[in-house]
Amino acid sequence: METSEKVSVNMNIATLSQIDLLVDKGYYSNRSDFINQSVRQTLNEKRSVIEEVSRQQNDLDFWWFVGIMVLEKENLLKAREKKTKIKIKGYGLLALGGELDDLVIENVESIAVKGKIICSDRIREHFQIR
Repeated sequence: METSEKVSVNMNIATLSQIDLLVDKGYYSNRSDFINQSVRQTLNEKRSVIEEVSRQQNDLDFWWFVGIMVLEKENLLKAREKKTKIKIKGYGLLALGGELDDLVIENVESIAVKGKIICSDRIREHFQIR
């Protein structure tokens, strides 16, 4: 399962030249290394914001995630037992195994993900996922 995506970033020449200088001096292996480390550092600085939003979302009536979520058969069976429909919202990667199609259709009310969803064509059609 592919868990990374290519992202294009436009930068002005002055910024890019400073990155290139740091790469040439051995601080980073290449531009991508610099950008990845800078993004991780910024996310670490904003960790409290991400955690606070996560806490707020978890109090609502849907399953919310940031990162990677794999919907498990056990979760679907529990929802069936409780006679509840699951609503999924999140940012990142949602993976739904093809062998779970019937359970997903039966027990999931909605799917809203900003990112990538790995699922069967049947699930894409049922939930109108592009």
